[in-house]
Amino acid sequence: MLGYLNAPSPFDEDGYMNTGDQVEQDGDWIKVLGRESEVINVGGEKVYPAEVESVVLQLEGVEDVAVYSLKHPITGMTVAAEIKITTGESLSEFKVRLRKHCAALMPAFKVPSKITLIEHNTHNARFKRMRKREA
Repeated sequence: MLGYLNAPSPFDEDGYMNTGDQVEQDGDWIKVLGRESEVINVGGEKVYPAEVESVVLQLEGVEDVAVYSLKHPITGMTVAAEIKITTGESLSEFKVRLRKHCAALMPAFKVPSKITLIEHNTHNARFKRMRKREA
């Protein structure tokens, strides 16, 4: 790729393109956390939607999930999730199970504070998070 006409080169001096992805390296392993533009800032702490989604998807009965940010008067933003489940639980029963599961695997600021159960799949929502964000 040469780049876009009349635009600055997206490549650094070593020839790599900056995609905006945030990663962690552990020896030979690289873990992609998510895009910098998707980061949810909860009281100064960074939350990557993909990380929260992967934890929620581990929970039995969760078919699909999309995590996004909502404005919060104290922390600036909070974590929200739209989840499709297959268990037939009520929202209150599922919230208890979800929060217990998430609290065992993530810090409290990453646990979704607003949970909405949905009937449709969210795979498109994951790719269009910008629509969900409140300005």
